[in-house]
Amino acid sequence: HVQLVESGGESVQAGGSLRLSCVASGATQDIGCMGWFRQVPGLEREGVAAINWIGGNPYYRDSVKGRFTVSVDNAKSTLYLQMNSLEPEDTAMYYCAVGRSWCRPSLSQADFPIWGQGTQVTV
Repeated sequence: HVQLVESGGESVQAGGSLRLSCVASGATQDIGCMGWFRQVPGLEREGVAAINWIGGNPYYRDSVKGRFTVSVDNAKSTLYLQMNSLEPEDTAMYYCAVGRSWCRPSLSQADFPIWGQGTQVTV
């Protein structure tokens, strides 16, 4: 199976930038889609962005379009989330996740059976 390790979360001022990374190891040949989700305590986990492991084609939730960019480096088995113009509402635990099928625009948790441990972003 696939293992995921996130990094890059920290405290940053509003308007600042961060780049999150997620390194995948193990059975990476089984990866179809990789995504970023976030969760605030007491609220539902929400999809932020996703991209196909092969071929790209990113999807974003409306509130981050134009500010966040998701990308994948297959050679490094790493997923990235570049976050610019950060807002206090972006504060959350950010999770990397893997699905075995192609990404869908819905960014549904149900499509992602494998999860990392999370990295905290505080704005």
